[in-house]
Amino acid sequence: MIIPAWFQQYAPGLQALTVEERDAITHFSFLWTMFEARVLKTRASANAIIEASRWWAGNGLLAADTFGREVAYFRDRYVADGTFTYHFEHLHLRRNDAPALVKKVLAGADVAPEEIAAAALIIVYRFRNNLFHGVKWSYELQGQLENFTHANAVLMQAIELHERGNGG
Repeated sequence: MIIPAWFQQYAPGLQALTVEERDAITHFSFLWTMFEARVLKTRASANAIIEASRWWAGNGLLAADTFGREVAYFRDRYVADGTFTYHFEHLHLRRNDAPALVKKVLAGADVAPEEIAAAALIIVYRFRNNLFHGVKWSYELQGQLENFTHANAVLMQAIELHERGNGG
């Protein structure tokens, strides 16, 4: 893909990204807006995510391993030797982002399917906030392929759960 001149001038880091990195970020943008519109009814928050996760669990749509591969990736990234890594701090979890829930799931202390689903989606929600509010531009989006690849998988699964739960 050829980067238009405007992006070359104002977003020089974009040119350094691989096609796969640009695609993953582009797909994330589309998937997030679809997820937020369909599942969260345009009102994204950790509470809305927790509510959706509980609804899925209450309707028998979640298994313990529904988000297993993605949560394993997040655990590897955010926890090392029982300690939260500097990457975890860069999620910029806010008080209303249910940080205690996210920490419990990442530490393996909570294995309820609805809590695992909520934690995975809250992490993705932080990716969304950090991307759309500019935090990720501080390092010109470098090194984000795996993050966005796993985030996209979480969003696709969540949209599929929502569709199944609503007769889709």
